[in-house]
Amino acid sequence: MRSPQGKQSHMYALGADIGGTFTDLTLLCAATGEFITDKRLTDYADPAGPILAGARDLVARMNIGMADVGLFVHATTLVTNTVLERSGARIGMLTTKGFRDVLELGSEQRYNIYDLQCRRPEPLVGRHLRRPVTERMGADGAPLTPLSVADVQREYRWLKEQGAEAIAICFLNAYRNPKHELLAKQVIHDMDPGMLVSTSNELLPEIREYERFLATAVNAYVQPKVRDYLSSIERRLQEAGLACPFYVMQSNGGLMLAEAAARTPVAVLESGPAAGTIYAAAIAAHQAKHRVISFDIGGTTAKTALIHDYAPKITTEGEFARVERFKKGSGWNIRVPSVDLIEIGAGGGSIASVNDMGLLKVGPRSAGSEPGPVCYGRGGSEPTVTDADLVLGFLNPDYFLGGKMTLDRAAAQAAIETRLARPLGMSALDAAWGVHELVNENMALASRVHILEHGEDPATHAVIAFGGAGPVHAYAVAQKLGVRSLVFPPAAGVASALGMLLAAPKVHRVRTYYARLKDLDWNELRAKFDELAREAGAELQSIGAGAVQFTPMLDLRYAGQGYEVGVELGQSLSDIDPASVQARFEAAYEKLCGPRLENYDIEVINLRLAAVQQKVMPDARVRLRWDAEPSKAAAHRDVYFGPARGLLSCRIHSRRSLKPQDRGAGPAIIEDAESTLVVGPGQHWAVDEAFNIEVRAAEEG
Repeated sequence: MRSPQGKQSHMYALGADIGGTFTDLTLLCAATGEFITDKRLTDYADPAGPILAGARDLVARMNIGMADVGLFVHATTLVTNTVLERSGARIGMLTTKGFRDVLELGSEQRYNIYDLQCRRPEPLVGRHLRRPVTERMGADGAPLTPLSVADVQREYRWLKEQGAEAIAICFLNAYRNPKHELLAKQVIHDMDPGMLVSTSNELLPEIREYERFLATAVNAYVQPKVRDYLSSIERRLQEAGLACPFYVMQSNGGLMLAEAAARTPVAVLESGPAAGTIYAAAIAAHQAKHRVISFDIGGTTAKTALIHDYAPKITTEGEFARVERFKKGSGWNIRVPSVDLIEIGAGGGSIASVNDMGLLKVGPRSAGSEPGPVCYGRGGSEPTVTDADLVLGFLNPDYFLGGKMTLDRAAAQAAIETRLARPLGMSALDAAWGVHELVNENMALASRVHILEHGEDPATHAVIAFGGAGPVHAYAVAQKLGVRSLVFPPAAGVASALGMLLAAPKVHRVRTYYARLKDLDWNELRAKFDELAREAGAELQSIGAGAVQFTPMLDLRYAGQGYEVGVELGQSLSDIDPASVQARFEAAYEKLCGPRLENYDIEVINLRLAAVQQKVMPDARVRLRWDAEPSKAAAHRDVYFGPARGLLSCRIHSRRSLKPQDRGAGPAIIEDAESTLVVGPGQHWAVDEAFNIEVRAAEEG
């Protein structure tokens, strides 16, 4: 896979985000900031197909050729879906003798102490494929028992006979001394050079065996599929004439080369959602909104993230694959840095049903793009959120995807009538409203919990809504959260495909470094950070030329506690002292956990360093290029806003006909090619100079 050369001279960049229902594309001209978009149904059998078709259409519309595209950035749900669907490789694990059950034991904490049957996600590698070998590294990194090469050879041969396609190597205390893991990896490569091997020290060199073992297992599990997938996309694009650097969006909101993503696919677990927050952060900066909630609903999931001072929050405490949607601890804490967001299975394609207790349920099952919602006419028979929104009148059946798709309202209504309304004993309209309202309530609840866990009040924030279904549901979710300002950016329906083009290459480094803050050797600390900076800087410079900005951080806790609080140290360590670090820690602790503790020592657990290179694309205030569209006569449509309000006549606006300073009042529907904006009763909307639409409550209009 190619490394970029002369990146600043390239004028056009292509972004492609493959979601569970749609594949979104954006083509951006760096010189002007002008961009155009495309949205197509995802093809599960041929994921590259919609990318190629959309790319050809975009370059033709921009009046350029494929060879003029100087950068390709990709985000994908492949890693997420592979883990959730358990469709990854058959993997084996080599581990220290006596520690084969680390993945089973987990953190030894129950997320519900009163439920003796509480479930956890099943390990990705079965116990019989977790093979112990003789070796032992001490907690201080000193070798206690040499690695048995004969054990590694024997167990690897056995795993190979069992059909293992990738190997995870996870030894005790390898974060302090990786010697044994690296030797075992070399032994396997000497026996079988083509085998994919993931080692815990290369992926997550920090304390806590379970989290380190888990990240390594996930990486090995998805690596064969991701490697083949990225290679296939690159080959297909090159055959089409797109010969340029190929980047992949990371979970941390930064870019990495595709060849690096093929080695460490666990880093792209939340690829698409992270890209959306980058676009939301750019919009927040344009509007000078310092406290923002990004709200993204796509075809299969809904996501919320906090953005403060124009940057999304980054965490290593994100939880994935929960078996209980709102139960913290019921999933996997994969401690790779990622944008801090909450995600639930509630998207446009989420399937609605009546459960055994006679209650309405929405998600987490999704119709995806195959067969898709009933109204798509592709064989779907179970009603979805999109079907409900269509029956309620929020969606225009003749202008879906800008008119490229026609939706079958009659089929959607029949499915809701048969599957939901009759079993519930209500009208089809009320059943559809129940689906719409349940999704809104679930998303508001998840968002409120996520925001409060960070010590924040949602009412003090603005909401930036995007995704294909986000602008449809945002007004109701914002009301439930007490938010009074909503922003709908241009091309909201393909925000992730644009956001990734505004991102920069990024590297995170971590090292466990245990010390009491009062006893900290600051010269040694600076030397450790300098070492991390050299590693991160070398990796970024291998990607391309450009200045690198470093942000050092410490993971701190009170002595005896089991969880840490991350504290940024600023750009320079020269002015940092124990008193200032303690003050920053106590302020963060008080906000997240409650009153600070007196007479407790503070411990340093990990050193972290974020390294960000200058953006691949030059900074530009992006603006959507509106394609020519026939003018439309003024229109109205009856939309159902629930039993309390009933059917209300809504003014229908074409977003592409609106200009800066245009304004109006709700209820109204503003239709775009990739999404539909609902302005609720009692709200006012206005278009700003960048064609963002801001919606406020009537008294603030």
